[in-house]
Amino acid sequence: MASQALIKDFEDLIGKENVFTSEADRQSYSFDSAVLEPVVPAMVLRPTTTEQLGLCVKKLYDNGIPMTVRGAGTNLSGGTIPDHSDTVVVLTTGLNRILEINSNDLYAVVEPGVITADFAAAVAKKNLFYPPDPGSQAVSTIGGNIAENAGGLRGLKYGVTKDYLMGVEFFDATGEVVKTGSRTVKCVTGYNLAGMLIQSEGTLGVISQAILKLVPPPKASKALMAVFDDMQNAAEAVAGIIAAHVLPCTLEFLDNNTIVRVDDFTKAGLPRDAAAILLIEVDGHPAQVADDAEAVERVLKENKAVAVHVPKDAAEKFKLWEARRMALPVLARCRPTTVLEDATVPRSQIPAMMKAVNDIAAKYKVEVGTFGHAGDGNLHPTFLCDKRDAEEFKRVEAAIDEMFDTAIRLQGTLSGEHGIGTAKAKWMEKETSRGTILFSQRLRRALDPKGLLNSTKLVGI
Repeated sequence: MASQALIKDFEDLIGKENVFTSEADRQSYSFDSAVLEPVVPAMVLRPTTTEQLGLCVKKLYDNGIPMTVRGAGTNLSGGTIPDHSDTVVVLTTGLNRILEINSNDLYAVVEPGVITADFAAAVAKKNLFYPPDPGSQAVSTIGGNIAENAGGLRGLKYGVTKDYLMGVEFFDATGEVVKTGSRTVKCVTGYNLAGMLIQSEGTLGVISQAILKLVPPPKASKALMAVFDDMQNAAEAVAGIIAAHVLPCTLEFLDNNTIVRVDDFTKAGLPRDAAAILLIEVDGHPAQVADDAEAVERVLKENKAVAVHVPKDAAEKFKLWEARRMALPVLARCRPTTVLEDATVPRSQIPAMMKAVNDIAAKYKVEVGTFGHAGDGNLHPTFLCDKRDAEEFKRVEAAIDEMFDTAIRLQGTLSGEHGIGTAKAKWMEKETSRGTILFSQRLRRALDPKGLLNSTKLVGI
């Protein structure tokens, strides 16, 4: 725990109500959504203004105190677990204002603690559209989305957080304010530091403000649910839709284990005997939607879909997509430990990756439910186990090792949207190179010579 003198300094700086030092409070910020050992921080700070945030960073730097910046803590790779017991957690949830929504120039300016779904809803009221929609959008924050480069269901057509970041204001390790990017469509003033902050996982700076691109909403959309009695047919259908040069807004996959467990909980009326389902939505101009939906249905039938269902109204459509969004929380109820991964491969390799996941699960005798953003190659094999059973968890770890080896062999990546944190550091060199890791470490030392910003995260070992 931090010294009383330092605690008093921060209480004077940001208010006693925003400095958390009790054992219970510190325990609450010792973990995130990754299956990793918790680390209890020395103190937790919750600044409520940009100025306070910068002053906190500066004081921590001047005192040589390591810091971990945290939004909602929904990340799945350990990025917001404190590095050490002397680390101070800096919360950005108190910086939660939408500063501007500009309908003429199609951008918004927000603080890092704004909740993603709240921001999307505020933008929608202006008849505008912010597409990134991570599964945790109801609680995740924009700052965390930037730090992790969050994706979501609409990533296939609309891209991910990096595609909407026009500019960012952040504090470097010393508390100095840095501004990069612009409200303009084009900006080549200086280094692209906003690009550097994307998916940096709190290791290069502390975000205080972001300029986000907005787009007009689609004029029409149509959803379909395709039912398959063979999972490989579903995988082939995904590849076939992309090969047909149709770009759905969303193209999601659920295997039988996920279908049954989600339907048990949501009562959504999913086809419980299906080996797999695809949930698909096309959007755009009404004429284009009609053409794309027809092309998609044709590919589905060519790949042996046993049924293609179109929701009869908006309520039924919402029910389907809500069932998909419930996949993780429902699976997490099934066993004491849930290990959600996001191995990602080129879309043409989806059939091979899906087969590999099932073969690996059978080989190691572990339970897995697989769902995810099949249209962009981003699968979420979810291992259900009990970490207290050392023998079972060892098998899960071996299965995950082999799964990532397979993803890399298929020219894929360790993470499509969850980040590296500490959970995936050991695989970094397999995907990149030793030179990549050394370069990244030199960059961090140059920007943070004391090694105070989330020092154990991201760059590998």
